[in-house]
Amino acid sequence: MTKQNVVPAEVVAAIAVATSYPLFPYPPPRAGGRKKYLSQLELRGGRISAWVDSMKASSPTHDKGVVALSAAPPSVDACLDEQSAWVMRYPSALTMFEHIMSASKGKQIVMFLDYDGTLSPIVNDPDSAFMSDAMRAAVRDVARCFPTAIVSGRCLDKVIKFVRLANLYYAGSHGMDIKGPKKPRRTKARAKPVVFQAASEFLPMIQAVGFSSDLLAPNLCCYLLAKTPLQAYKALLERTKSTAGVKVEDNKFCVSVHFRCVDEKSWSLLLEQVRAVLKEYPKLWLTQGRKVLEIRPTINWDKGKALEFLLESLGFADCKNVMPVYIGDDRTDEDAFKVLRDRGQGFGILVSRFPKETNATYSLKEPSEVKDFLVRLVEWNRLSTKARSRVSIG
Repeated sequence: MTKQNVVPAEVVAAIAVATSYPLFPYPPPRAGGRKKYLSQLELRGGRISAWVDSMKASSPTHDKGVVALSAAPPSVDACLDEQSAWVMRYPSALTMFEHIMSASKGKQIVMFLDYDGTLSPIVNDPDSAFMSDAMRAAVRDVARCFPTAIVSGRCLDKVIKFVRLANLYYAGSHGMDIKGPKKPRRTKARAKPVVFQAASEFLPMIQAVGFSSDLLAPNLCCYLLAKTPLQAYKALLERTKSTAGVKVEDNKFCVSVHFRCVDEKSWSLLLEQVRAVLKEYPKLWLTQGRKVLEIRPTINWDKGKALEFLLESLGFADCKNVMPVYIGDDRTDEDAFKVLRDRGQGFGILVSRFPKETNATYSLKEPSEVKDFLVRLVEWNRLSTKARSRVSIG
């Protein structure tokens, strides 16, 4: 076997897992359909198993579970073929940089960036997901050249605290809480002030689930759950405290249950605990991302809707000469990728070291490549501006 044919075991495992499951084990519930959605989860053991399998697939570095999927792991050559085919389908945005810039000629670029796994590495402690100074400088420089938004599952205040840049648009809680800069950059289009909360009516309920009890009066908690104040206060944090390694994060308009540090053998139990809490909240539903379960309002709003809202706020809703670029690594970013694909305008870039199904057009392997792409974008803009100045002077 030549050196080129040597593939790490975790890569072999990840390819097998990531290509064996759809993006979601179930579609999100439609209006009036949540009861049926939950009953399918609760009454069919296979459905629960599908959730757990999907939790594994959502973490491509996972090196177990392949044996459970197949008696014989895929061969190295098969994995190489799979990876090569995936790269052909979703080529590197760095390799295709000149082609991308050629397509942007005469168009206004608008940048949309996820945070975790895109601007910062994925870490065990979500409170320690810091971006590097070099990445912050790259984002700052991009924002000086183009309208730029950070679209994250984190609550708005937390992602602003992580990024620490004032000239950006921020969309927290998967786009349900949006805020623009105090002094928005001028664009050719007519922009509107940006402050928007898509799910404000759900805030008391979400806070109760996320155990933000200091923000709620006991009688309100009791009303929301139609149970005792003690049960209301316990909610998710109380229900999951017996599971070692779990971290419940209050993201204002959604609640994140991180299982990155939870033993895989406890994932089924954790899922049951979360579902038990959700039974009491008919207007909240469950989705998942990379080592995280997300509890969100049952409203027609996601990162794709946030992207469309920001484009409209910037004055580009019906503009033909705009090129939105969205870079993200998680399943929740697929909504934004799909919006761009359906619009036939702009493109998505998936950040992933492993093959998986996506609505993106291009790929990057990790945050360091995202930084390289942003740096090249800034340099391309500088050279383009300089060239246009020469033509104008001439």
